[in-house]
Amino acid sequence: MPPITTIEDLRRIYQRRVPKMFYDYAESGSWTEQTFRENTSDFDQIRLRQRIAVDMTGRSTTSQMIGEDVAMPVALAPVGLTGMQSADGEIKAARAARDFGVPYCLSTMSICSIEDVAEATNQPFWFQVYTLKDDDFMTRLMDRARAANCSAIVITVDLQVLGQRHKDIKNGLSAPPKLTAKSIANMATKVPWGLGMLRTKRRFFGNIVGHAKGVSDPSSLSSWTAENFDQSLDWDRIKQLRKMWGGKVILKGILDAEDAKKAVAVGADAIIVSNHGGRQLDGALSAIRSLPAIMDAVGDKVEVWLDSGIRSGQDVLKAVAMGAKGTMIGRAYIYGLGAMGQKGVTTALEVIQKELDTTMALCGKRDINEVGRDILLIPKNFQGEWQ
Repeated sequence: MPPITTIEDLRRIYQRRVPKMFYDYAESGSWTEQTFRENTSDFDQIRLRQRIAVDMTGRSTTSQMIGEDVAMPVALAPVGLTGMQSADGEIKAARAARDFGVPYCLSTMSICSIEDVAEATNQPFWFQVYTLKDDDFMTRLMDRARAANCSAIVITVDLQVLGQRHKDIKNGLSAPPKLTAKSIANMATKVPWGLGMLRTKRRFFGNIVGHAKGVSDPSSLSSWTAENFDQSLDWDRIKQLRKMWGGKVILKGILDAEDAKKAVAVGADAIIVSNHGGRQLDGALSAIRSLPAIMDAVGDKVEVWLDSGIRSGQDVLKAVAMGAKGTMIGRAYIYGLGAMGQKGVTTALEVIQKELDTTMALCGKRDINEVGRDILLIPKNFQGEWQ
């Protein structure tokens, strides 16, 4: 195998090794996928300023996110169905993050449970929650997260209604996958993936099946999920969930400056500028294009992070230079996980850190915490002139 030097190298291997159903789940957006595409292409519009004759020795990418030391300002974002990309995928990703020194965030819709990850890693991690109507389940879920020593929760606020993702519908996405002639034929070509799945006992949504009332098997999960996603979510409900948790709270899914101000008002410890990887409102602005207005509105009042579209260390550097205190990667590490398991996640992190460090140096900076807009060339109309 040739050396892996980019995240794209991992994506190509991932596409070969994982069933189409789960590859499409990660590598797609909603509706026309305009926002999904622009999340990455908009980064290309931002140029970097090369500086020379600057001492580049003693460089550091270390930083902090919500007071936690990080090897670089990157966290692994919550991704549902991670354990379907590779057997016990959440455990593998959490271990890679722990060993590298970056935060890991577990999704409510994970295959491995909170308890599985806590037992396997012995390291605090973050836990992502959806805004569900079932208060009994939510209370017990947060109790379980506290018992697992989770250091923060990430509340996803942009999924009251599920965006239509055509590929998932056409593929009949499920965990475990539905056995049809088409899916069996495809899975038969992914032998290492299949052998891994046969060896693990974790193939269902571990945080929900057996924990939510009336959900004892996958067939009852879909009806429970449809009934419990809270379409009436408002800022008072977010306050209730924050009080229910009692610890650090991060709000994920902010794209508008006015919503960012409201997130500060309810006491968020950090907000994540994110459009759910282009999987919710198609036609929305990319995350990086939304960032400047949000930084202007609340950047001095709360930690602002960026998620959606990051595929390189240069993308991380551009986001930080525009004011983000941290970033989150989802697809970039999922590619690595599906390609090579835990080693692939580590490889993805290594690729991003190498690109971040080298580019920072060539821009004349030695410390990621000293990076600012002076290293960027941003098009005058980058934010757009909208009516």
